[in-house]
Amino acid sequence: MKIFLNGYMGCGKSYIGEKLSESMDYTFVDMDSQIEIMEGRTIHEIFQKKGELYFRKLENEVLKDILASKSDMIISLGGGTPCYGNNFELIKADAENQTLYLKASVEVLTERLFLEKVHRPVISHLETKEQLEEFIRKHLFERAFYYNQSKIIVDVDHSTPTKILEEIRAKLVK
Repeated sequence: MKIFLNGYMGCGKSYIGEKLSESMDYTFVDMDSQIEIMEGRTIHEIFQKKGELYFRKLENEVLKDILASKSDMIISLGGGTPCYGNNFELIKADAENQTLYLKASVEVLTERLFLEKVHRPVISHLETKEQLEEFIRKHLFERAFYYNQSKIIVDVDHSTPTKILEEIRAKLVK
């Protein structure tokens, strides 16, 4: 089985994915990290030097490699991965694949991301919390269609990682 974690940047996909993989003894794959290893540069550098279209093509290639693998995995998708090309359709094509949306509010995402925006190429240019909030609000509106198609939706706003993991494991069993 493959479990795909999706949601907006800052919702906890990588952290929760790592912890979930440890508890289930599954391989953990962070798509962004895979792309960085494959390219030998950071996501920020890829965006700067090659552009978003190039990045999205790489993302699709990495996704296809993951889907072709026979291993049990937990995969942290990039925030935009399910929204581009046919990525989400590829994931949903195999009924065994589980899709999980870590849902966070605009307010929570704004607080989390404002503190780390220098490390996020898509938002590094935004100077105020108000600009960041508007940016997130727009993106969530555009991406909600994809995120909400997930088989499992977990609200992460007022929860601890332990509670989030418990909820995920309970919902995976059903």
